Amino acid sequence: MALPSLSLSLQFGALQDAAPHRAALPRHKVMRWIRHALDTDAEITVRIVDAEEGQALNRDYRHKDYATNVLTFDYATEPVVMADLVLCAPVVAREAADLGKPLAEHYAHLLVHGALHAQGWDHETGEEDAQAMEARETQILAGLGEPDPYRRD
Repeated sequence: MALPSLSLSLQFGALQDAAPHRAALPRHKVMRWIRHALDTDAEITVRIVDAEEGQALNRDYRHKDYATNVLTFDYATEPVVMADLVLCAPVVAREAADLGKPLAEHYAHLLVHGALHAQGWDHETGEEDAQAMEARETQILAGLGEPDPYRRD
């Protein structure tokens, strides 16, 4: 089965140390990770931001005054998915280190997570929805050769 098509804009904001994030996010891998999470064609912008921009966006749009790992701004699901995925580089790096995971592996998980949100998946609507979303993320990542992001050793 052919994967959905993806029009991708990959952007890096004003990061103090962008090198490890750029290295973890080569365009071809970002395309692969997101396309495997899509059920339909998509136009997605991925923006990697610093803590200040991440906090401002989370505060202004979710009314939570802290930088979070990934924000999904979904605009349409039909006829194509249209969304912005904003990932906060310092938060992602800290979480990857805390989890003992390579940075690229954590980015893969968060991009799949954000792409599912863009298609209407929501883990905050109840335990059953959270479990379904986690199972779908695990399935997608396994198909990509990535480990289960929820497994704790």
